[in-house]
Amino acid sequence: MKAITINNIGRCLLVCIVALAVAACDKHADQRALKLAHSLDINHPVHKAMAHMATRLEQLSGGTMRVDIYPSGQLGSERELIELLQIGSLAMTKVSASPLEGFVPEMKVFSIPYVFRDQQHFWQVLNGDIGRQLLLAPERVRLRGLGYYDAGSRSFYTTEKPIRTPSDLDGLKIRVMKSQTAVATVENLGGAATPIAWGELYTALQQGVVDGAENNPPTFYLSKHFEVAKFYTLDEHTSIPDLLLISRHIWQSLDSQQQQWLQTAVDESVEFQRALWQKDTQKALKAVADAGVEIIYPDKSLYREKVVAMHESYQGTTTGALLKKIAALPSTTPADPAPGSSESNGAQSSAALPESM
Repeated sequence: MKAITINNIGRCLLVCIVALAVAACDKHADQRALKLAHSLDINHPVHKAMAHMATRLEQLSGGTMRVDIYPSGQLGSERELIELLQIGSLAMTKVSASPLEGFVPEMKVFSIPYVFRDQQHFWQVLNGDIGRQLLLAPERVRLRGLGYYDAGSRSFYTTEKPIRTPSDLDGLKIRVMKSQTAVATVENLGGAATPIAWGELYTALQQGVVDGAENNPPTFYLSKHFEVAKFYTLDEHTSIPDLLLISRHIWQSLDSQQQQWLQTAVDESVEFQRALWQKDTQKALKAVADAGVEIIYPDKSLYREKVVAMHESYQGTTTGALLKKIAALPSTTPADPAPGSSESNGAQSSAALPESM
């Protein structure tokens, strides 16, 4: 009888285990999974924001939706990830607006230097009608923008000599993203633009293949480029946001409630990331300064003067019309200055370019 009892208990346990496994499978089958891939390190504030978005989506949907995140370029480069979205093989990705201009020409407006008066003007544009129109512009290439993440402002860093005025860029090879507008920006400011893959940049700086690069403070710090580039000039020539994209095919496969849950989770993650970005910017600037980097706060008006002709070159084009709309937006009540901005460090504040430019 004892053996029979043990056998019966064993069978009951086995039945329970199988039942639980089937229930788990059924629950998993009912859960809509969205695969998200990007190229950032898991310590980056934008990755943390996307992880926050994934958590909130699961909560909002009552566990019926989830996002699986593949960071650090596991599934390919930004361009490769965009192409995977276009064919519906990948649900979501985060890309910089700059390389996206190869798919959506309107995005080049973000890569043009000194388009925005300050951070308040920048977010006024992104949160307004212009920003919403730009988010939806990728639909014609089978993509849809869900939101903007703060990627700060890009500034120059160099290995051998500091950049205090635009003339200091003369003859320097500066790494840029693979973007025609990014190339034109550096060349108009006096440098020799050199497109190099991000993953190759540390070695390129170390070996003197390039003399410098440009990026925001958290990325400068997390990439460890400060180990070889000891001069960081906060000229803040461009403010290029990151965009969270979804495949148009995947978006249309979601019902209206699922779309609402996802958009709400994204919107909350945008606010979460903006606050996190400000803190990480302060930490990054302190960390690189402690590591011996000289942080330079230049007179930005000298840099603005160098790109007047570049702005004028867009007159009569769709981009030129967009530049005029952005410049025409009235100033709003200034908020607290962003860390590292001219307003917070005592350097000359950014003046708006004339509307004709």
